[in-house]
Amino acid sequence: GGYNSAVGGRTRISQILDAADGGRSFIGSTVTVCGWVRTVRAQKEFTFVKVNDGSTFREMQAVIEPGATGFDAISAQGAGASVRIEGRVVESEGAGQEVELSCASVEHSVKVLGGVDSATYPLAKKKHSIEYLRTIAHLRPRTNLIGAVTRVRSALAGATHRFFQDRGFLYIHTPIITTADCEGAGEMFRVVRTDDNEKATEPVAVWAAPKASAEDLSALEASKVQVRILKEAGTIGPDFEAAIAEMKRLKEVCGEKDLSSKERKQMEQAAKAAKEAAERAMREKEFFGQPAYLTVSGQLAVENFCCSLGDVYTFGPTFRAEQSNTSRHLAEFWMIEPEMAFADIFDDMDCAEAYIRHCASTILETCGPDLQFFTDKVDKDLVERLKLIANEPFKRMSYTEAVEVLQKAISDGDVKFEFEVAWGKELQTEHEKYLTDRLYHRPTIVYNYPKDCKAFYMRLNDDGKTVAAMDILCPGIGELVGGSQREERLEMLDRRIAEMGMNTEELWWYRDLRQYGSVPHAGFGVGFERLVMLCTGVQNIRDVIPFPRYAGHAQF
Repeated sequence: GGYNSAVGGRTRISQILDAADGGRSFIGSTVTVCGWVRTVRAQKEFTFVKVNDGSTFREMQAVIEPGATGFDAISAQGAGASVRIEGRVVESEGAGQEVELSCASVEHSVKVLGGVDSATYPLAKKKHSIEYLRTIAHLRPRTNLIGAVTRVRSALAGATHRFFQDRGFLYIHTPIITTADCEGAGEMFRVVRTDDNEKATEPVAVWAAPKASAEDLSALEASKVQVRILKEAGTIGPDFEAAIAEMKRLKEVCGEKDLSSKERKQMEQAAKAAKEAAERAMREKEFFGQPAYLTVSGQLAVENFCCSLGDVYTFGPTFRAEQSNTSRHLAEFWMIEPEMAFADIFDDMDCAEAYIRHCASTILETCGPDLQFFTDKVDKDLVERLKLIANEPFKRMSYTEAVEVLQKAISDGDVKFEFEVAWGKELQTEHEKYLTDRLYHRPTIVYNYPKDCKAFYMRLNDDGKTVAAMDILCPGIGELVGGSQREERLEMLDRRIAEMGMNTEELWWYRDLRQYGSVPHAGFGVGFERLVMLCTGVQNIRDVIPFPRYAGHAQF
């Protein structure tokens, strides 16, 4: 079956090699496989070819004899060539596979569909760094790592839809273009229209970012310190001159000039006036009649449907214009955001935990060969961690309990943290890691956070100090899920909006939900790429999304 008449039909390699018996039930059958060559080993009497078609991590070995049609053509090829191989399935004499393809006579054939020049093929060598692979994102799916990540990512997407669909949730497509800043962070991409007479290269989404990178700014501060140290030491000569030259260069890069206070004030006023003029011009040509942005979350939009249709979810791309070059941040990423009507914070925690455990179980059940690769090459503890997530209940504790536990660990001398642990302060990555990786060794749900640490829409608890918010923290990943019971009382919502200096008029539609048949409801968000990282052990978020977008990079 399948849509492959261009090659006269084919059998996916996974159907053979991933079968429970390793493909033995196919022995004696003639099959056709198509894919991309991983290796060619040409000898006088045989040519050994290993082919992968993307359906599984495993490679099909074909043993081609001179009597087979196409023997000479395939013997001249190398890694990367695309081929169609028709042969008989036989028991393999070599280690590593139960069966292989034998092409021994004219009835069997090998056809090169697309050849490769090994001298120029970017993946001709066997080993490449992940940094290099990011520069050839169009070809990196052919590697073991990205192929395996892609299959796990696809399995997780399917598991997500099955989990919510099987429980009666409706899938809602929330808008990508929005006028609302869900998180109140302000780090958003603005959407503008390119006029016909403007250059085609003008970006659709623009971000007035500082020209200097975080690295440049950090280097400038370091160079200033170096100059000061040399001055205080009375150093003169080439070293001092070189330090001064480097500081000047970095000042230029960072747009910093040695100005008098009067000059600086004049520059600030001119910049402010230019910004205001630009904003006026932008407003006059707004396509939507008001400033519009790429969404940072579908939550506020999906709440509208939750308050009419019950349990719903959205699963789509979101965007954050944060100039961050860490291994955990992207400018474009995917979010899963369910919303449940007539639900409280405890329903929220139950649903989120069940969803994460369902995802772990699905990967354990369906991605065996890929998990074996990740365990061997990426993270030796991956399978055990996924089994723990799938089978063991998550630890639950209030924020207040978490702070007490962390403070006790400090006072007992068990741990030292860089950041202070104090009630009212956000838990830092090192605090979360201690709870999940050292103390409880399993995912941990922390709930009822101080209101000042969380967003305006989270329901205020009766103590007046905390909100019904929860985070799921996972070993090796940190925060994976963030959710809350939403504030369904209009007067309390208005108070929170005012406290945070936000405009109630811009949220008139969101407030309407509280005026016309308001109901208790709750929801959460899961960063899909972080979920893929959890299920693969891959540590850099740029390697778990097909085409990563981040500050300074939007290729392919």
